[in-house]
Formats: sequence, structure tokens, C-alpha cells
Amino acid sequence: MSDITYGSVCSGIEAATQAWHPLGMHAAWFAEIEAFPSAVLAHHYPDTLNLGDMTRLAALVLAGKITAPDILVGGTPCQAFSVAGMRLGLTDPRGALTIKYVELADAVDYVRAGQRKPPCIVTWENVPGVLSDKGNAFGCFLGALAGEDCELQPPGKKWQDAGCVYGHKRTIAWRVLDAQYFGLAQRRRRVFVVASARDGFDPTEVLFEREGVRRDTAPRRGEGQDVTGTAPFGPALQCGCGYVFGESLGVYGCPNCEGDEGPAVGMFGGIPAFGGHSLGGSIERAATLTAKDTRLDIESETFCIHGTQDPDVRINQAHTLGRNNGGENALLDRSSLRRLTPIECERLQGMADDYTLIPWRGKPASECPDGPRYKAIGNSKAVTVVRWIGKRLLRQLQA
Repeated sequence: MSDITYGSVCSGIEAATQAWHPLGMHAAWFAEIEAFPSAVLAHHYPDTLNLGDMTRLAALVLAGKITAPDILVGGTPCQAFSVAGMRLGLTDPRGALTIKYVELADAVDYVRAGQRKPPCIVTWENVPGVLSDKGNAFGCFLGALAGEDCELQPPGKKWQDAGCVYGHKRTIAWRVLDAQYFGLAQRRRRVFVVASARDGFDPTEVLFEREGVRRDTAPRRGEGQDVTGTAPFGPALQCGCGYVFGESLGVYGCPNCEGDEGPAVGMFGGIPAFGGHSLGGSIERAATLTAKDTRLDIESETFCIHGTQDPDVRINQAHTLGRNNGGENALLDRSSLRRLTPIECERLQGMADDYTLIPWRGKPASECPDGPRYKAIGNSKAVTVVRWIGKRLLRQLQA
């Protein structure tokens, strides 16, 4: 068992703890301000303090009032960078939390240095839209992490999906990872950053597999083996590009087939599905599960038509749907439409069934409304991806 501690900001419903607690890692504290996610944390982790507003944490760390943990993990709000939003970047108060995150990391490292402990490891997650933010938010984030006195500039019009920076303060690596290659039935691309000033710790060893493991076949979309609803911890799997992965190989996803945001083109088990910005064809993975406050239309929703596939043969797996609070997804099931259930959304994120089914506002868990569950699940991270990162972090820390 590990004795590694982490502090979590913008915690949501704690994908990090769902992923890392089974690995023996322990949360020192959370920081979440939304009411329903905070209730989920209190229900599942009553012994872990939720500190609320993350902008207060740097001062608390410096004052010695809270622990300076081994790892700092968080996914600051993505709305400021999402291609589906107004993309105000760092001028959006939510986007500005990115810089507050770096200030917290600096405070943690300062305190740990005084305690003769190695610097912390920073892990961060956001939407790929941050890479093309018109205000170069990602360059500002990298520059602050690296300890530069100005923002860094991308080599082209936008930052690439993967890369690394060797700054005088920290070494930084980033990579866009897609949940569909980690055993989940949704195509959820997110950029993950790992950074640290720790001697002997290389963030590239966390996020990148060695080239010798890869196949040389050119990637082709739509021919991958269907791993819907399957955890990536069993037999080896083969992607359509020829890349073989699985826990037995020490490789948990295909790095070659990361395309643009949106659904992959193909068939899902022979069942035609439409929507998700792909009206002219079918899809083999759900569009990204997100949290929306308004109902969208068929252009950006996914509808699965069972038809002759009834009865549904995938009785032990999540349906390949999940977007917009779950409430706007529908499938034709024995000639009737129904919404995606919260359990199916939880499965799309790699969570335990009914993880978000909690007592709420004085009522028992059996009466917990679906609305806040959908939103909290959509705002969370893919647990299997975070677990993969956690395992690779531990591999270096315990070497």
C-alpha cells in the first residue's frame, strides 16, 4: 500500500479518489463549492475535509493550517475554454482559476521545501479547447508552471495535442487522452498535464508510452475492436490501427487514434445511431458526456435506434450514449423512447453504480433527483483514465 497523499481542488464528485483510493493513495483534503457534489463527498468521504473555495488554499498552506500534499490534482472549470461556450479564456473568472491553481502549487512546494520534502507533483485536466484558446491560456498556464516571467508561445497556430516543456522551475508534460481507449463507451477527449520540480521525476514517463511498444501501422478510424463497457484491466485489446494494449502489457490505451472532438464514425454493435454532430452516419461511441443547463437538439445529441436489435443484448454494459445531463439522450427501446439513466451515465465515466445516489435535502437516497446527478457526473472525469495516470505516477514515485 502507498502512503502518497494528494490534495484535490475543483473536486466535483472526486473521480481522483474513485481512481486512486484503490491504489492506496489518500486524500488530504478536497475543495468543492457546489452543493450537490459537496453532498456526494460528505456522503462517501465523511472523514476528509472539504475546504470549499480553492482561491483560499494557498494562504492556508503557507500558514500551516492544511497539509502540503505529495500530489496536487484538479480540473479547473472548463467552460471558459470549451468550443461549445463563449471561450472567454482567462478573462472568465472560471478560467482565471487556472492561475490560482499554479499559485497553490507554488505554495505547496514552498512549504514542502521548508519541511525538507521533495516538491509536489501537479496533475491538471481540462478540455482540448484550452489548446486553441485565443488568449493563449494554455501558454500562460505553462509559463506560470515552468516559472517563466511571460507566457509561452505554441510552435504553430495552436498547441499540439501532446508535448513537454523543461522550465527552470518545473518540467511539464501534457497529452490529450480519450476515454474510449480506456474501456469506456464514450469518446471523451481531455488534455492532462503532469508537472513537477522533483529531482528524478519525469512527467513524460507518466503520460507517454515508449515508442518501442507502438505499431507502425497508420491509424484508421472506425475499425477498432469494440471495448464498450469493459474495464481495461483484463486481456490485451487491439485497436483498429494495429496498436495492442491492455494491463498485461502495461499499456492502457491507444495513443495513435486521437482525432478531433466529436463521435467516431462507425457502427455500434450493428445498431445505427445518429446525432452528436454526425447526422449523416452512425457512431460507435457516445458523444462526450457533459453537463449542460439547457436542452440541445438532434444536431448535438446522440440517438440510438435498437430496431431489430431488441431485446438489447448488452444487458451488462452501459449504452453508448451520454451527453447533456443525460436527460437529452434517448434510445428507441421496444418502440418507445427513454432517457439515459444516471447509472448508465455513471458507467460511461467508469464509476460505481449509484455512486451519486445519495440522501439530498432532507430526503433519503431513494428520492434523490436525477437532475443534479446528471450534472455532477457530466462535470467529472473519466475514472479509468485517472486511474491509469495514478498507476504511472506511483510507478515513478516508488521506483
